[in-house]
Amino acid sequence: MSKKRILVIDDAATVRMYHRSILEDAGYEVTEAMNGLEALEKTLATKEAFDLYLVDINMPKMDGYSFLRELRQQPIRQTPAIIVSTEEQSRDKVCAFEAGANFYLVKPIKPGDLLAYVRLLLARGGKA
Repeated sequence: MSKKRILVIDDAATVRMYHRSILEDAGYEVTEAMNGLEALEKTLATKEAFDLYLVDINMPKMDGYSFLRELRQQPIRQTPAIIVSTEEQSRDKVCAFEAGANFYLVKPIKPGDLLAYVRLLLARGGKA
């Protein structure tokens, strides 16, 4: 069985490294993108879809909401997405779910909590 592939999308290198280390230590294969546009390009360029997306909201070029809306319109296998953001307003959460997110987590997130949500979505195929 091959490793589950996760795309971590965040403009902050330290956040990408933090999430990468948690996920790789748990046995996942991780790819990084600095913004939604780069993430969309990587998603469409790969022959095998990512199994899960970890998405920040506030990024240059293409924010997390725009990325998810665009991703959900693509003729590819649709997989779960978790928004991980510093934004805590209920409006942000509503926008995330409307754009196609499966969960919304507020930074900073504890490693165990992140892994619990990742495992839940990967086990359920994104139906949460």
